[in-house]
Amino acid sequence: MIIIGNQLQNENQLTSSSLSSEQNEMIAKMSRYNNKYSFLNNEHFQFVLQLRLAIIKSARNLYASKAKFTTFARAHCNGDFWHLTPQGGFKLKSGVSPSMAINDIYENGRLYGFECATAMVIIFYSAVLHSIEKEQFDRLYQGLYLRDWQSDEDLPIYTNRGNDYLPGDCLYFDNPQFNPDTPHWQGENAIDLGNDLFFGHGIGIKTAEGIIEALNKRRASYATESAHLLSQVTRIDDKYLYQFSRDYSRNNELNFITTNSIVGKIGCNCLTL
Repeated sequence: MIIIGNQLQNENQLTSSSLSSEQNEMIAKMSRYNNKYSFLNNEHFQFVLQLRLAIIKSARNLYASKAKFTTFARAHCNGDFWHLTPQGGFKLKSGVSPSMAINDIYENGRLYGFECATAMVIIFYSAVLHSIEKEQFDRLYQGLYLRDWQSDEDLPIYTNRGNDYLPGDCLYFDNPQFNPDTPHWQGENAIDLGNDLFFGHGIGIKTAEGIIEALNKRRASYATESAHLLSQVTRIDDKYLYQFSRDYSRNNELNFITTNSIVGKIGCNCLTL
């Protein structure tokens, strides 16, 4: 169910031909799940729809970038923007713009190689970059470090149990009997793209069945248990990120102007008494 402010919302009033098919799917699923999806106001709700669509676009663009799937030991990056750490992480170089460094992964993907969890965090950063002002992004993420699920404190990522999958979520396909010679295929993080498609770095864009089939080909020779989708969802904290959005800043500025105008009038009246 969807609650905006304190009001329960009707799915039919929220879906629109002006929204993408993925955004209408988000609304339909949020409305039909028993979980409560609460939004501070309509601007926050619209921000979440936009942020989730940005995650989907960032996932598709990462696939198109030709960035390679590889292990931490073989990770590589563009040395103009990042230091490659001994642990296979990418640390932002001093004096480099965080937004330019994230964009470079997409523009020069062939210079990069990383595993699937790092790919998910890169996608989240890219989506936030396209959802808030660039100046805000560069201020927030000056200490960028990309490796596995590590992220800046201003990019809160959390995982909950449940099957309330939404476009823009990160899901996990577990491969319990993976080949011990290739432990990096013990599972696959994947972005729900909507329309029954998923992006997993190293596997590509496939249906859930397609990802499971790809993982099953990477099982141990004795394996009898199929790979499967776990009942969990990984998301970024949209309520936290909303405070850095354009609408939030604009509304706060308007509230500040209105409040100060009222105070000024009261002050003037007091002086005339």
